[in-house]
Amino acid sequence: MAFQGTTTKCTACDKTVYLVDKLTADNRIYHKACFRCHHCKGTLKLGNYNSFEGVLYCRPHFDQLFKMTGSLEKSFEGTPKVVKPEKHVDNENASKVSSAFAGTREKCFECKKTVYPIERVTVNATAYHRSCFKCCHGGCTISPSNYIAHEGKLYCKHHHIQLFKEKGNYSQLETAANSEASAE
Repeated sequence: MAFQGTTTKCTACDKTVYLVDKLTADNRIYHKACFRCHHCKGTLKLGNYNSFEGVLYCRPHFDQLFKMTGSLEKSFEGTPKVVKPEKHVDNENASKVSSAFAGTREKCFECKKTVYPIERVTVNATAYHRSCFKCCHGGCTISPSNYIAHEGKLYCKHHHIQLFKEKGNYSQLETAANSEASAE
């Protein structure tokens, strides 16, 4: 029986791919030499690549593109954007999936900006950014286990005790809170 050859084509160059030069990634077939980063044209290996809708990137450029633009829909400056054909989207399923990744509408009590789960500190059902969860008197870093809340203001235990001992009551705290409110 004679060798019949192959009709398998490379996704990148659309030329015939023979078994010795065949590389399969994301259910697509490439020549080993055609398996390259879309941005830097560096040769990729199965262990060091990322792809988005069929476009291949080395890990550093995939991360850089995503971090620079916040999206994979844009391209690096000077690199042509890959035009992708429009796809029909099932809106019912899309809305279910997107709601799972929609983020949060929860706002930080201190700065009033959106608080995402990775940066959220919640105490008494009130959300804060980690960076906003600090002592209002000295700016000290506090945690849910070492803070005192007084009339909507956060204090580290040290400053709260210090201010209380200064007057023997909470009038110092109330005066500080009132002066801050009038300054705003």
